[in-house]
Amino acid sequence: MDRLAFFSTFVRKHKYLITLVLFALIIGFLDENSVVRRLGYAREENRLRDEIEKYRKEYEENTERLNELAVDSGAIERVAREKYLMKKPDEDIYVFEEDIAE
Repeated sequence: MDRLAFFSTFVRKHKYLITLVLFALIIGFLDENSVVRRLGYAREENRLRDEIEKYRKEYEENTERLNELAVDSGAIERVAREKYLMKKPDEDIYVFEEDIAE
């Protein structure tokens, strides 16, 4: 009985602190919109924004290449030779690979 009385007085004395701690636990960890989930969503949003920026740059580079190919007739030959290793019948191609030093 003494423990029950102690618990009851403790709860009455610290009811605002207990309420605040429960509120912080619910908002911080248990709620659907918890702080932990919001931080995870923010991290994922930043990752996706970086990915969008990467693809936007890639799109701009590819658009520039496409415009170059449409305007310059010699660009088609250059791209075919550099990227696809095509050659003229009377020439040899040597490919040098660079070793990346770690």
